[in-house]
Amino acid sequence: MMEPTTTSNSMMQHHGHANTIGEDVASGDIDLMCPFENIDGLRRDHFRDAAYEIFFTACRSSPGFGSRTALSYHSPSEGGDGSGTGVGSTSPGSPVKPSGVGMAVTSKVKTALGLKMLKRSRSRRASSYGGNPSSPPSSGGGGTSPKVSFTVPSHGTRARRPMTSAEIMRRQMRVSEQSDSRLRKTLMRTLVGQMGRRAETIILPLELLRHLKPSEFSDSHEYHQWQKRQFRILEAGLLLHPSLPVEKSNTFAKRFREIIRSAETKAIDTGKNSETMRALCNSVVSLAWRTVDGSATDICHWADGFPLNVHIYTALLSSIFDMKDDTMVLDEVDELLELMKKTWVILGVNKSLHNLCFTWVLFEQYIVTGQVEPDLLGAAMIMLSTEVANDAKKVDREPFYVKMLANVLISMREWSEKRLVNYHESCNKGGAGMLENNLPLFFAATKILEEDIPGYTSDESEKVDELADDSAGNKVCYFIRSSMRDSFAKMLEEINIDGASFELEEVSQTLIKLAYEAEELAAKEKVTFSPILKKWLPNAAGVAAVALHSCYGTLLKQYLTGATLLTNQTVLVLQKAGKLEKILIQMVVEDSDECEDGGKAIVREMVPYEVDSIIMNLLRKWIQERLKKGKEIIMRAKETETWNPKSKTEPYAQSAVDLMRHAKETVETFFEIPMAISDDLVGDLADGFEHLFKEYVTFVTSCGSKQSYIPTLPPLTRCNQDSRISRLWKFAVCSVGEDEQNRHIADEGNHPRLSTSRGTQRLYIRLNTLHYFLLQLHSLDKTLSISSKIVPSSRNRHNKNRQIGRYSYFDHTRSAIQAAVQHVSEVASYRLIFFDSHSVFYGSLYVRDVENTRIRPALKALKQNLTLLCAILTDKAQPLALKEVMKASFESYLMVLLAGGSKRIFSRADHQIIEEDFESLKRLFCTCGEGLIVEDVVDTEAEMVEGVIALMGQSTEQLVEDFSIVACEASGMGIVGSGQKLPMPPTTGRWNRSDPNTILRVVCHRNDKAANQFLKKTFQLAKRRPY
Repeated sequence: MMEPTTTSNSMMQHHGHANTIGEDVASGDIDLMCPFENIDGLRRDHFRDAAYEIFFTACRSSPGFGSRTALSYHSPSEGGDGSGTGVGSTSPGSPVKPSGVGMAVTSKVKTALGLKMLKRSRSRRASSYGGNPSSPPSSGGGGTSPKVSFTVPSHGTRARRPMTSAEIMRRQMRVSEQSDSRLRKTLMRTLVGQMGRRAETIILPLELLRHLKPSEFSDSHEYHQWQKRQFRILEAGLLLHPSLPVEKSNTFAKRFREIIRSAETKAIDTGKNSETMRALCNSVVSLAWRTVDGSATDICHWADGFPLNVHIYTALLSSIFDMKDDTMVLDEVDELLELMKKTWVILGVNKSLHNLCFTWVLFEQYIVTGQVEPDLLGAAMIMLSTEVANDAKKVDREPFYVKMLANVLISMREWSEKRLVNYHESCNKGGAGMLENNLPLFFAATKILEEDIPGYTSDESEKVDELADDSAGNKVCYFIRSSMRDSFAKMLEEINIDGASFELEEVSQTLIKLAYEAEELAAKEKVTFSPILKKWLPNAAGVAAVALHSCYGTLLKQYLTGATLLTNQTVLVLQKAGKLEKILIQMVVEDSDECEDGGKAIVREMVPYEVDSIIMNLLRKWIQERLKKGKEIIMRAKETETWNPKSKTEPYAQSAVDLMRHAKETVETFFEIPMAISDDLVGDLADGFEHLFKEYVTFVTSCGSKQSYIPTLPPLTRCNQDSRISRLWKFAVCSVGEDEQNRHIADEGNHPRLSTSRGTQRLYIRLNTLHYFLLQLHSLDKTLSISSKIVPSSRNRHNKNRQIGRYSYFDHTRSAIQAAVQHVSEVASYRLIFFDSHSVFYGSLYVRDVENTRIRPALKALKQNLTLLCAILTDKAQPLALKEVMKASFESYLMVLLAGGSKRIFSRADHQIIEEDFESLKRLFCTCGEGLIVEDVVDTEAEMVEGVIALMGQSTEQLVEDFSIVACEASGMGIVGSGQKLPMPPTTGRWNRSDPNTILRVVCHRNDKAANQFLKKTFQLAKRRPY
């Protein structure tokens, strides 16, 4: 058989395309993954129907399948690896020659596999059909020709008789009498005049499509569904998963695909005069009779490609399970397997593949039936350890078989491992026998994978978990530890204990109860599971005791962390913990007789349940009290902090001084305690204060967002050159000086001082506070790190940093402060520009007339505000704050140009004035302070504004052309055709000269006829209302 064209990308990654087993027969909680690639559009019942059709066709010459006399069947697969009886008497699961079809009394296969015989009487195989169910009565028929006959069973006489193998298979595979009758009719019509034609030369789905008409089905829908199923089988076998690859240029394949697509919506005409049917026959026959070298062949290939053949064959093998009790195998399994062997040549199956599929079917059936029949798992184990293991060592294995073998073994291994890592829970459902059966299965699958699957061992050895050691003992050790941990965790869930409850007094009684349950778990492990596990790990009970000791010790340690005062309840907990520890140690000692070192190594794994000294407990309590006081300082600050400077020389908040003073005093007192301080304790103290520091930084940062100060964008309108406002504009120019003076007087009334508001100044104090906190944090971190009283602890997370000279207990706080400084600087800057400076910047710049409302007043006010900013902020805080003010100013200037509302109208002639004004704004920041903002930074931030200003210098025609191009590109339209309209670009707020919305806004503020007509025609924008 040729290697399949479609296989999994890797035998170790078969789950990427695996489908869950038992999709129509098992419950949804089955976690076994099918090792065979899923075929889209085909379900299990489809494979089952196809399997029955192939099986019946292959066995048509056998007694009970349609002929009065058994015809000789010569299969190319007989002999060699697939010989009939050569290994039947010694190979469990292999087809064997029965003594008489339908007359088997005992089963060699079931005996070899350790399966029980059915207890029901043979009357279960009694049929009420009269005479031979597949042949007409033989009265006077002795001289008839040996022509094959397919007669529907007669209903005249109802005498009960034993069922034939054909009837058993029809019943087992849930095939209706109508479907069986249609199949028999098809074969009768196909084999007219060709009684000696072999099954492997029949393309069965094609013959079914040719000979069965819609009238033979109950309705058109049933016929269409049946026809689609046949097409999907052919598609899978000839196109998707053929045994011989199909070239992309194959015209028959292309035509076949077209026919399949046309059949999806409605049934195709299969009449003799149908052109589609003729094309279908030509395509299917040409594809099925291909060979590698183009030579003649006597076998067609339509169902022997992987994984289609495996899906069909496993569906066929699944029929051996009794319908009345699907955990039992039929007593007639020997003769059924012998008959199934006749399908091997059609499906491309050999003995090795049969053994692997049979093993999988037994294993799968054990799982989908609820794991209630261990004999099925035992049978799968026998097949795996004998037949499959022997096949795996053959040197002539095909590559696809190796991949399939690996996928099957991995599925079995992983399913088994999931139960072994929590065998306490699994055995509660299936008894201790589950453990006894699963361990051999796991190790048998693992052995074959590691010894006979190329590349598997090297991949596994790269794992860094407890399974990296290939020895069986280490894997059993891993299973024991994992299951004990899971069982202990379940006990915790049942008594509803969690970390938060360790500070409560009631936890003491809970821990005592948990210790009693741990003793019971240890006793159960010793009596029930350890005797089984000892076969692979001599000190299994000791390993379980150590794992349980560790679980309870972890919980006890958490309890002692919270129980800082010794009370009667604490003493009882410690006494019970000590008793449990003695029991577990005794288990280890008793189980260590067979160990070379007498169990000393495993005893050393048991960390004793020692309670820290009273001083240590008091120290922990003291730490908690100090952290609690720090929390109170923060809570008081949240209620009373006004963000006024402590003094002129200390321009930061008083609450920051109080919190940092408290932290320094705590650290100094901490190191004055006359005892060695472990790294763990230092880490606890540092973690507690870091939590407080981050909470305080969050409090400082809670000052709103910059978005709250940005004005809402006004709606887009168009300038009207002939509007009333334009006609009055010239008249207004004469009196503009007087009007502007009056307006500024009015503004002065609303804004008596063009200076920084108190709210903005408080934001400056927040910035100073954050920088003060950052400076003090470094000093505190250094004190914690360099003390000579610290005793290093190998488990402490800060130890590595101490060894390389990096002392950082508060990295998270530092990161939080840096983010907070950025945020507060942005909020303060936007408040200063958009709120404090609104009247001289966004509120008045270029309103109604560019030439007479230039930027000079805004620059004067801004310079005053920057002087005040530098006076209040500390040196460390100034550079970032000034940069954010610059960015806010540039954004406000862009909003004046692009979102200034109906009060602002620009012409192309205004470009030079605007360009000069922006250069003045840039120069202000370049000269502010002593190099606080370098010129390159100013130029970088100004690039976007300068790009927009450059747009204002372009002609309206150029703007319209540029807008049309970028708007079409942004929307994906390409070139606007006849009758199409330009799309309205969305407002993103990210202004730049290549943004279509930015260009549109420049056009909306352009005061000329061309812009007005373009906006009116393209977007029907409203005119601006006159003022």
